[in-house]
Amino acid sequence: MPMNRITEDLKQMRRPESHINPDVLEALPFSPPDSQTRIEISQPEFTSLCPRTGLPDYGTIRIRYVPREKIVELKSLKYYLLQFRQTGIFYERLTRLIRDHLVALLEPLELEVEAVFTPRGGLSSTITSNYRSASNRNT
Repeated sequence: MPMNRITEDLKQMRRPESHINPDVLEALPFSPPDSQTRIEISQPEFTSLCPRTGLPDYGTIRIRYVPREKIVELKSLKYYLLQFRQTGIFYERLTRLIRDHLVALLEPLELEVEAVFTPRGGLSSTITSNYRSASNRNT
């Protein structure tokens, strides 16, 4: 089978970014609120697809945040991140998308998403996307 045919088959299996549904994410109350608590979640088996070739990209997603009144329910976060396995999306875009979906759900004081992808062709990438609430910018 020619390489071009395999590439085309891989591209057809890919889902678009619109496939990512943030509605699977659930929030739980963070009680009592405490601005001195920082939460870090790591997903070392993250997978997405290259939007150009359809080949898998592997990496670690780290989410660090200071909650206001809500925290993310971990099982829902696992299901949310699993949606990326068949999604063709660039590293930079998926990092911002995860950030935006979590900010909308949690309304945290601060949130950072770091995506560290394994080397491909001798190059590795680390993308970091930050959010800081307006009420927390002056502190």
